Amino acid sequence: MRFFLLIFLCLLSQPYLSLAVHQPDSTKVIFSVYAPTLPQDASVYLTGSTPELGNWNPSKVAMEYTGEHTWRKQLYLKEKSIAYKFTLGSWEREAANEQGQPLPNFNLQVSRDTLVRHELKYWLSRDSKKQITGGITGQVVYHHNLTADSLKSRDVVVWLPPGYEKGNRRYPVLYMHDGQNVFDPATSSFGVDWRIDETADSLIRNGKMEPTIIVGINNTADRMQEYVPGEKGSAYMEFVVHTVKPLIDQHYRTKTGPKHTLTGGSSAGGIMAFMLAWEYPGVFSKAICMSPAFKIMHIDYVKDVQAYSGSKKKLKLYIDNGGIDLEARLQPGIDDMLTALQQKGYREGKDYLWVHDKQAQHNEAAWAKRLPQALIFLLGK
Repeated sequence: MRFFLLIFLCLLSQPYLSLAVHQPDSTKVIFSVYAPTLPQDASVYLTGSTPELGNWNPSKVAMEYTGEHTWRKQLYLKEKSIAYKFTLGSWEREAANEQGQPLPNFNLQVSRDTLVRHELKYWLSRDSKKQITGGITGQVVYHHNLTADSLKSRDVVVWLPPGYEKGNRRYPVLYMHDGQNVFDPATSSFGVDWRIDETADSLIRNGKMEPTIIVGINNTADRMQEYVPGEKGSAYMEFVVHTVKPLIDQHYRTKTGPKHTLTGGSSAGGIMAFMLAWEYPGVFSKAICMSPAFKIMHIDYVKDVQAYSGSKKKLKLYIDNGGIDLEARLQPGIDDMLTALQQKGYREGKDYLWVHDKQAQHNEAAWAKRLPQALIFLLGK
């Protein structure tokens, strides 16, 4: 498992609760790490896909040193399927393999009180990410420190399609969330990117996709709140519509209307892409929603679609999900959303496309694999 098996529960905005006593319907799990290369005063952290595990905050759930190069943490977990990792306080210092690459997610099916043991000999150094070879296919332009009221500042990366520098042609624009992970493995959280630059470049040059400007909007430490329904989510949508899009339209040769304006993302970014299209159909007409958490835990955007009573919105949607581990938990919400769309008059194959890859995990590599289908469905020539 890679990082994005974690992402969809990264979107949960619930604070971490340290459970000191047994809770109803919860299971005791003791995590034990033997790390012979660490000094005894090292700070080791457990992080994972539930609030008790810190919702993937790399420095929230500290483990306790028990001697003999061993650290432990006891938790009571309500979730039966979890993904988790270990860090030294940041994603630049997580557990690694002998080759110096981040370990994949550990996964656990919790059915009874459990003790899980790990031996971890290698950890990323603070400079490890510099060793990840990166690079972007095509031309990109960076806009730094964009901000709006109540939101942290962030960078925006603009990818220009082949031939942009020639002539006066105007282009559709695709706005992607989690911009760090879209173009370049060197900036991606775990060294694996969407490869959208290589994929779009190839599709465009082969005449399968309309030449398109792609905008990567970086996330911030508030990602869990910004990408889901709520006050921060609404503020983020306003930021995209009223700050980012006007900037792009001002500086680049864009087709500005909703017919030519798309948004996309995965996991939390996937539900955000849907929300932007649904709530701003006068701005966006198309959305890529990969592994979106439409209805899970405290999140339920299906009810918003069900409650809508106006005329059918002119939208074209690509929706997908995998089938392994946390991906399977997305299925009921996706099923409910597809039913709600059908009830509102949306037809599969025309208004939306749903792709189900039963063997796919919740990660960037899986989304990169399915990306050509999404781009061809929404931007195919």
